[in-house]
Amino acid sequence: WLAEAVRAGRVGAGLRVLDASWYPPKERNARQEFKERHIPGASFFDIEECRDKSSPYDFMLPSESHFADYVGGLGVSNDTHVVVYDGDEVGTFYAPRAWWMFRAFGHKEVSVLNGGFKNWVKEGHPVTAEVTQPTPAVFKARLNRALVKTFEEMVQNVSSLKFQVVDSRPEGRFRGTELDQGLESGHIPGAVNIPFHSFLSETGHEKSIEEIQEIFREKKVDLSKPLTATCRKGVTACQIALAAFLCGKRDVAVYDGSWSEWFHRAPPHYKVSEVKRSKA
Repeated sequence: WLAEAVRAGRVGAGLRVLDASWYPPKERNARQEFKERHIPGASFFDIEECRDKSSPYDFMLPSESHFADYVGGLGVSNDTHVVVYDGDEVGTFYAPRAWWMFRAFGHKEVSVLNGGFKNWVKEGHPVTAEVTQPTPAVFKARLNRALVKTFEEMVQNVSSLKFQVVDSRPEGRFRGTELDQGLESGHIPGAVNIPFHSFLSETGHEKSIEEIQEIFREKKVDLSKPLTATCRKGVTACQIALAAFLCGKRDVAVYDGSWSEWFHRAPPHYKVSEVKRSKA
């Protein structure tokens, strides 16, 4: 339906399309790629700008006022339907983080473009290099704390087991057998590993709801009970939240600091790894 809306010129105050791509700086330049080619009428959602820049950890949630000002500047009001996408080769990588951020700040009308920009182009839908300037809008943000977990809550949960924890990183990083972008890896005690790409098909689309439910079942994750997702820096964890959302579970929390915070702050015995650690 997005292709129809774009062709009909319906992108505007009621419908905003956001490119939330981010790539490691040496690999690709997301902003430059946006300037060269994007969905007509789309704006660039810069995850580097829309974050808590005072935090030592990557991509932590910004304040309510920072988020409100930023998305208001992209023409998003509380009545706008937002569609997010990214250009990653896997189909969808950073877009679910933007989707979750909107939901965390109280915005329900937000969708992820299934299959991402890669499939949009492959299917022959329109693209442009023309950058449009949206009319600024007023957005009121209210953080829904139920969707965000802090370090302290995660520590308490190791003993209280009030909620299930799913870690979306690759198996080697979860087990501690390979470095996690320079950090020694491992996982939070009690966490279950479901690498985020498990939910994506070979073409980069989300798998069917039945397939997603089966993946959770196989890992003994009960979608009727509280669930928190974690990863390296709070990005691919949002894919767990999105997959559960598609199954009707709308209250999955994300541990915003994820492994990058846990590694630096948790006591050694709270870092489970198959590799013997240095005493760092």
